[in-house]
Amino acid sequence: MAKKEVTVEQKLRALYDLQLIDSRIDEIRNVRGELPLEVEDLEDDVAGLNTRLSNLAQDISNLDTDISNKKLVIEEAKSLIKKYQEQQKNVRNNREFDSLSKETEYQELEIQLAEKRIKEFKAKISQKKQVVENTKEKLAQQEGHLNAKKSELDAILKETEKEEKLLQEKSVEFSESIDRHLLTAYKRIRNKVKNGLAVVSIERGAAGGSFFTIPPQVQLEIANRKKITIDEHSGRILVDAALAAEEKEKIDNLFS
Repeated sequence: MAKKEVTVEQKLRALYDLQLIDSRIDEIRNVRGELPLEVEDLEDDVAGLNTRLSNLAQDISNLDTDISNKKLVIEEAKSLIKKYQEQQKNVRNNREFDSLSKETEYQELEIQLAEKRIKEFKAKISQKKQVVENTKEKLAQQEGHLNAKKSELDAILKETEKEEKLLQEKSVEFSESIDRHLLTAYKRIRNKVKNGLAVVSIERGAAGGSFFTIPPQVQLEIANRKKITIDEHSGRILVDAALAAEEKEKIDNLFS
């Protein structure tokens, strides 16, 4: 059985139907606006702040370990000083006494250095704890913003989810009825123009959304629906106002 020939008019009607459906999807997504991106940015912020808190906690833990190690150094030095002082009581000559004195002095310097490092580590811990407090405040603030934006987005999604799903299904269904080359051209134009309108009707002698008048002869050709006409100024596919009105009524009825 021979495949039924699709007329230019049928192609134009299918294209305009697809445009009406895709424009409805665009409107739903425009209502969401920048919200999905805002939610994504806030989620990244929250994740970043949590990572920062985790790193700060690790830094503080490392500094606590450093303090413990320096305290061990002090205890060991004190123990050695005590040992050297006991040994000095039993030295046989001045050389041995001086040697033990030097060892004692060295351990006393070790204690001073360790105490200095402990002070530095404690100061760093104090600074980092302040950063932790500031980070926690910012985290709480960002989590509050995130929850508010998520609730707002969820409410919009809940309201439009069913309609958008149906529209997307219809968009796929209508796309399948249009030949591949024409569909590719439609998608290319849609991606190029800022409002996503690849197919527009003639309004007051000009392409919809354009101020450039279309010559009467070209308007007549468009109304005859015998060939696909591209607007030379906007690059959009043109249909006549009567066809546009009929298809809009059909699509409105389909989704009412």
